[in-house]
Amino acid sequence: MKTLAAWARGIKRDVTALWFAARDKRTPLAAKLIAGAVAAYALSPIDLIPDFIPVLGYLDDLIIVPLGIAAAIRLIPDPLMAEFRRLASDQAARPRSLAAAGVIAALWVAAAAACGWALQNLFL
Repeated sequence: MKTLAAWARGIKRDVTALWFAARDKRTPLAAKLIAGAVAAYALSPIDLIPDFIPVLGYLDDLIIVPLGIAAAIRLIPDPLMAEFRRLASDQAARPRSLAAAGVIAALWVAAAAACGWALQNLFL
């Protein structure tokens, strides 16, 4: 359990570090794009796959986020990533990405509208 708790704290720290990396001018462009996308998704209060859906709801949190973090970290130079991790450790409040929440909410609304349109055309 201690190892799992340490892993979870590391993930949280790295997401915040990627949030800093995405906004730093020294970060390479490819790393900025991936880091920004991963941080926005992980920090968003809305999940792409809601957690109440059995198995799939937590699959994104357990697989997609760590893989995205690993990909972004590989693209960021080690000294820079160490600096971002220090900043993340010092960060008291967890940043939130309201823009990402808006995008994901728009995707859900669009999906619901498409399902409604399909059902309407299917039965009429």
